[in-house]
Amino acid sequence: MTQQFKKGDRVEWDSSGGTSRGVIKEIITEPTDFKNHHFEASKDKPEYLVESEKSGKTAIHRAEELRKLKDQDENKQDKGKKAKEKQDE
Repeated sequence: MTQQFKKGDRVEWDSSGGTSRGVIKEIITEPTDFKNHHFEASKDKPEYLVESEKSGKTAIHRAEELRKLKDQDENKQDKGKKAKEKQDE
C-alpha cells in the first residue's frame, strides 16, 4: 500500500539533480491544474504539493514518488542549523 502523508511532513524524492527534500504544504484530493500540468488527484489517490527546502519552489508529487524523512534526519538537520547559527554569531 502507498504511504499517506500529512501537511507538514518532511519528505524526500528523486529528482534530475539527485535527491531533493521538502515539506508537504497541501494535500490535493481532486483533479487540479498546476504550472501548465494536469493532475488526476482524488480522495483515494491524493497528490501532494511539496515545497523544496533548497529552492523554495513548489511541485506536485504522487505518494509513490515520496519518502517520509525519519526523525533522525530531522534531528541531524536541526543540529546542523544550530551549529551554523552559532558560527554566524
